[in-house]
Amino acid sequence: MGYTIAEKILLVHTDKKSISPGDFIEVKVDLALGNDITAPLAIEQFRKSGARKVFDRKKIVLVPDHFAPAKDLRSANQCKVMADFAREQEIVNYFEVGWMGIEHALLPELGLVMPGDLVIGADSHTCTYGALGSYATGVGSTDLARAFIDGKCWLKVPLTIKFIYKGKCNKWAGGKDLILFTIGKIGVDGALYKAMEFTGEVISRLSMDDRLSMCNMAIEAGARTGIIEPDEITSKYVREVSKCQGVRVSNKFVKLKSDKDASYEKVYEWDVTDLEPQVACPHLPSNVKPVRELKDVKVDQVVIGSCTNGRISDLRIAGKILKGKKIKAGLRLIVIPATQNVYLQAAKEGLAEIFVKAGGVFSTPTCGPCLGGHGGILTEGEVALATTNRNFIGRMGDPKSFVYLSNPAVAASTAIKGRITHPGEIC
Repeated sequence: MGYTIAEKILLVHTDKKSISPGDFIEVKVDLALGNDITAPLAIEQFRKSGARKVFDRKKIVLVPDHFAPAKDLRSANQCKVMADFAREQEIVNYFEVGWMGIEHALLPELGLVMPGDLVIGADSHTCTYGALGSYATGVGSTDLARAFIDGKCWLKVPLTIKFIYKGKCNKWAGGKDLILFTIGKIGVDGALYKAMEFTGEVISRLSMDDRLSMCNMAIEAGARTGIIEPDEITSKYVREVSKCQGVRVSNKFVKLKSDKDASYEKVYEWDVTDLEPQVACPHLPSNVKPVRELKDVKVDQVVIGSCTNGRISDLRIAGKILKGKKIKAGLRLIVIPATQNVYLQAAKEGLAEIFVKAGGVFSTPTCGPCLGGHGGILTEGEVALATTNRNFIGRMGDPKSFVYLSNPAVAASTAIKGRITHPGEIC
């Protein structure tokens, strides 16, 4: 029996000669990631273990992004713990405020993740990097501490579910809509502890940004990771970012593919030619409806950003719709570029000016309101539409607030009308 791409990557990173779904394996990691919430806990356990030096100062990434720039004293203390540890251990990839970005947008942008890599991160959305053809998964802070010590981690080999998308995406639908549609079909536990392998002619045409959006939300279906086989789009992306950052492309960059006789728990196949933009309604990412069915839902706030949809392509989509227009009176529009590079590019292209002249706020990179951190918290009864990845009860503030999830085009259109709006109404 052959292996899926996820199984192949896991096998290469263990000492075993063969693996099967359900096996517990010890793997060597290529990258271990922590942020200002999770890294301090890992650092505490690292010190308790008696360890003095990290296994490899080049293979640890520390990013203060969740409550940074620090929103209060506790946040500042968390960031200081991480900064002190980075200095002490001479961590190469520590990104202070001013150099940072939202971690899951920053790492691919800097060429820190390559196809075939095994990446763990003490953050559930680490699965984002599967878009590059890596096995990337979230772990707990204790697991991260162990990786700091010896570069290893225990993982359970997951079953894989294959998703085949046929047809062609229409003008206003993209990766965010494909993953919302998928979660709507299988539920928030539909891929529980599985690997979600995205494939088909639609995926082969998707940009890397759209692929990153899809894999980012695999966790919202309960998956350990989302993964896409590397192809020419992957190759082009990896080589461009590597060239810009002066990073040597790994020799492991090969066209990893699932074997023809690989075993899958399930295979789903959909023709998405007629798929219109999707919106996840409160209070689950699986409560999905087509945007036209929600035209009567009024909103108080629109957030465009996050590790799901805060890249330059997302801001370009929103900027194109908002150019020369004003947002609905009384509505708050918050635009958060995912990294400093995205921030600068948005300023260079005039996108920042478009958002501000439309009546919006253009923020420094941060996770901010996505997890109820800062820079856009909702109060009781308020309704938000966001390009973020979760809309659980209280996710963006008060437990009695309401969060809808959409792509950037729907978000920008909604900001103009003040109600959930199909972009076709504006453009």
